[in-house]
Amino acid sequence: MSLITTILGRPLATSEAGDQRIGPAAGVPTFGLDALSSAAYGPEAALTVLLPLGAAGLTYILPITTAIVVLLGIVYVSYRQTIAAYPNGGGSYTVARENLGTSASLLAAAALMTDYVLNVAVGISAGVGALISAVPALQPYTLILCLVILIMLTFVNMRGIGEAGKLFMLPTCAFIVSLCALVAWGMFATISSGGHPHPVISPAHLGKATEAVGVWVLLRAFASGCTAMTGVEAVSNGVQAFREPVVPAARRTLTIIIVILMVLLIGIAYLANAYQIGATEPGTSNYQSVLSQLIGAVAGRGIFYWVSITSILLVLCLSANTSFADFPRLCRAVAEDGYLPGSFTSQGRRLVYSEGIWVLAILSGVLLLVFDGVTDRLIPLFAVGAFLAFTLSQSGMVAHWRKSQERGARASMAVNGLGAIATGVTVVVVAVVKFMAGAWIVVLLVPALVALMLAVGRHYQRIERETAAPGNLKLENLHEPIVIVPIIEWSTIAENALRFAMTLSREIEVLHIESEDSPHSLTKIWPARVEEPAREAQQAVPQLTVLKSPYRFVVQPIIDHVLEVERKNPDRTIAVLLPELVERQWYQYFLHNQRARILAARLLAQGTHHIVIVNVPWYLRERH
Repeated sequence: MSLITTILGRPLATSEAGDQRIGPAAGVPTFGLDALSSAAYGPEAALTVLLPLGAAGLTYILPITTAIVVLLGIVYVSYRQTIAAYPNGGGSYTVARENLGTSASLLAAAALMTDYVLNVAVGISAGVGALISAVPALQPYTLILCLVILIMLTFVNMRGIGEAGKLFMLPTCAFIVSLCALVAWGMFATISSGGHPHPVISPAHLGKATEAVGVWVLLRAFASGCTAMTGVEAVSNGVQAFREPVVPAARRTLTIIIVILMVLLIGIAYLANAYQIGATEPGTSNYQSVLSQLIGAVAGRGIFYWVSITSILLVLCLSANTSFADFPRLCRAVAEDGYLPGSFTSQGRRLVYSEGIWVLAILSGVLLLVFDGVTDRLIPLFAVGAFLAFTLSQSGMVAHWRKSQERGARASMAVNGLGAIATGVTVVVVAVVKFMAGAWIVVLLVPALVALMLAVGRHYQRIERETAAPGNLKLENLHEPIVIVPIIEWSTIAENALRFAMTLSREIEVLHIESEDSPHSLTKIWPARVEEPAREAQQAVPQLTVLKSPYRFVVQPIIDHVLEVERKNPDRTIAVLLPELVERQWYQYFLHNQRARILAARLLAQGTHHIVIVNVPWYLRERH
């Protein structure tokens, strides 16, 4: 078994695609980890903004979270409708394309792509942050741990969506059970104590207020807390990943995810206020996550603490799996419409869109490097893209219901309209309050991505126009090509190329570069080695052209000569035959120059369709 097969698994046939589809149970870890894991960092992001208010800030976390949960409910209802209306998947991009036009659909795609990349970086950094909360000695290794986890996730997802879902099911269940148990335990203790529970382990001390309560602070906290809603669109994007019937399976998965997320968000906010647990300064040696403090306050640092922290760590890190499941599918959909490179539509050995996975991994790795893997530095970039996609999706659904003759279309349109207004207002709030903290990067990046995709689309459209089928095959004015064979020295490799050239045309020109100190001149041996044998065989005699190169240049004189021949013969095809030595082992290529490949690349860049490049390989024999 090869190393690649061991790492990635055996190749899957196209006919096995049905076996890779998943049900609601595997759908939760595949498409829900992004949303569920945000319960770990969404409330903390809001509490971090409320830090300057001291203990007084905790009284606002429950109202802020309630507003977020209400907004989450509106978005949930909207995406249930989207799944039913567009069972082929694509989510915001497909809805916007069908109902709002190309520009809106590309804006949705750019927003989602940005959100998916950020989700990988934020999820992994938050997971490592949870680990550092439990083991502070690992703080200096934050970035290294983030990159190692990213590499592991990349290879797991290269094995296929089915295997990733099964592999992540156990930690997902542990996360859900432990946090739901924490909420239930904490609420029971709070109610039993009359609303003032006594923490088993005291949380970090909240400092004095350094800032007065104001609308701006509360808006910033709301904007940061909205990161808890990212990932909600994932199920609608990947509907086709589910087994038939896809719509009920996808809806069931979405419902499970949203209900659990709502319970966790409200529960964590309520307990944070009850136990007086606030955020600590991120990126410092005293940092301890809100959930770490909450579990310690409710249950102490026993077995439950370590099981919970471990599950949180795993799920936060694995939340990036949602992006790995959806980002390649989104890229495929955009590429099929001609706005991304066509290679994004190709499935790899495990029936996943491999190129999308690699691009996502590289971009996320760059983000982690730039921001040192610290969650708080990445959070300000988050949520803008997600809410922009929400808004476009729901606006598209309004247009969809407007055209629809289905029963209940008006009611559905009202729901989607309300969702579009709510998320539209939210995206403005999030963009404004987070702009100077880093959201300006996303605000500029999304239009830049749209411009890039439009440029790709124009490129493909131009190619389609220029290469459109001309009709019947044209057979008039056919001529043998002028064949040019560059030869540095006479050898078996050169002879092989020249023999092939003589089968193509009677008009052959051999180019030989000669410098003052050249040890291998063709001029002396040419008459005896080539001209006389050609005449005896009654073949056309190839013409030898010697190009002088006082500065020992080889490639450029050949290019100049070929372009000159092309200019003088505008109605002829110029075939350039490139003799090339082919080694059996890849590492042996470093022992030889690569002039043939360089020359081919340069000619492709500078020539026209009149120039044809033909590689004539000479294969070295296997060693015995």
